[in-house]
Amino acid sequence: MAEKTDIRALSKEALRDFFVAHNMKAFRGNQVYEWLWNKGAHNFESMTNISKDTRNFLTEHFVINHIEVDDMQQSTDGTIKNAIRLHDGLVVESVFIPTPTRTTACVSSQVGCSLNCTFCATARLKKMRNLNPDEIYDQVVAIDRQSRLYKGHKLNNIVFMGMGEPLLNYKNVLKSIEMITSEEGLGMSPRRITLSTVGLHKMIKKLADDEVKFNLAVSLHSAIDEVRSQMMPINDKSNLEDLLDSLQYWYAKTKRVITFEYVVWKGINDKKKDIDALVAYCKKVPSKVNLIEYNAIEEDGFVQADPAAITYYQRELERNNITVNIRHSRGKDIDAACGQLANKTAV
Repeated sequence: MAEKTDIRALSKEALRDFFVAHNMKAFRGNQVYEWLWNKGAHNFESMTNISKDTRNFLTEHFVINHIEVDDMQQSTDGTIKNAIRLHDGLVVESVFIPTPTRTTACVSSQVGCSLNCTFCATARLKKMRNLNPDEIYDQVVAIDRQSRLYKGHKLNNIVFMGMGEPLLNYKNVLKSIEMITSEEGLGMSPRRITLSTVGLHKMIKKLADDEVKFNLAVSLHSAIDEVRSQMMPINDKSNLEDLLDSLQYWYAKTKRVITFEYVVWKGINDKKKDIDALVAYCKKVPSKVNLIEYNAIEEDGFVQADPAAITYYQRELERNNITVNIRHSRGKDIDAACGQLANKTAV
């Protein structure tokens, strides 16, 4: 028997056509689509405004390959790390990050990663596959439910800063965001979504050409090519000059300020020349900087810079009228902080 199709791979129009082709009313497709996306149904039996015969008919033809929250770890600061088991048994991680004023979902876009950034735990896993749009969407739905349960309100923000490089799963990531922002899905504003990338310059230009409405963050960590390449091998193929060109293109098209994510490490990028290079780079494109606390991953050789170096970065950026924020890590005690995601159940 042929493998059943995951019904969420079908558009609403395709669902309507399916029902018509089987001598049923087209509006049934609308009903099923609403159950799948707006109501987050994980099985056909829960679609209570559809007849039992029709639900059985759907079961004969389709499956719903939904995720399962396999494990939840809660930090002392309220952060929750979710181990997400996919329909094929693979596992990714997502994170619920609460603060007194808002809640944020940090979601994954790939199982593993192929970019080999030396400071990132996910890079130690081989890339196994891209996530489908519904698998990304389901992570957000799960964390929205956690937000409502633990904080009493819906999810406020989404960051694509989990496992994987979103721009290497371009089509599926954009489709997931389309559904997250659609009134037929979760109805979230795209301005509450941030996509983080290592800086794939050709794909950043494609984002701009596609007129996306969400925010862009770049994992920078150095504005000196030789230094950045040591930490991020992708810089040899997509260097700082190429990246800058794409970011200037992005801003010209979207008028949206770029966020640079920047970790300062002792003996690597904590010198005056590193700070001067970052200031000069930021002046070339409208941007702001998040200085991120580092989270060690076993014996990786990276050490958080001295507080004086962080202060110096902050002072010089502010002196040059560049917005800077210091981001303290959340969920460190459960390996849920920035750079620590790597499902330990992967095979």
